[in-house]
Amino acid sequence: VQLQASGGGLVQAGESLRLSCAASGRTFSEYAMGWFRQAPGKEREFVAGISGTGNTAYYADSVKGRFTISRDNAKNTLELQMSSLKPDDTVVYYCASNYGLGTKPDYEYWGQGTQVTVSS
Repeated sequence: VQLQASGGGLVQAGESLRLSCAASGRTFSEYAMGWFRQAPGKEREFVAGISGTGNTAYYADSVKGRFTISRDNAKNTLELQMSSLKPDDTVVYYCASNYGLGTKPDYEYWGQGTQVTVSS
């Protein structure tokens, strides 16, 4: 599975941003997808995950109510709609794919990161 993340950028606190991840290589709907983020010198942390069907989604407490994960299995795409962004959300975001839906950063496939910067 090849994953290509995009959509990062610079926004002000309180604004919104949408990240996208394009997948190719295998049957997209067979895999759970997740978004993780990592700050310099820190461990990669779970942000949100969604099952292959899209029926189940999990969120980190720090983003619950502000971020929404979604997928379009017809287009092989994953999105993360981020709203009410905070300076603490300033990190590199990664999309990932795995056979099972989980919250640990042990997914099998990873895209390159996309930088999100939130100014105060």
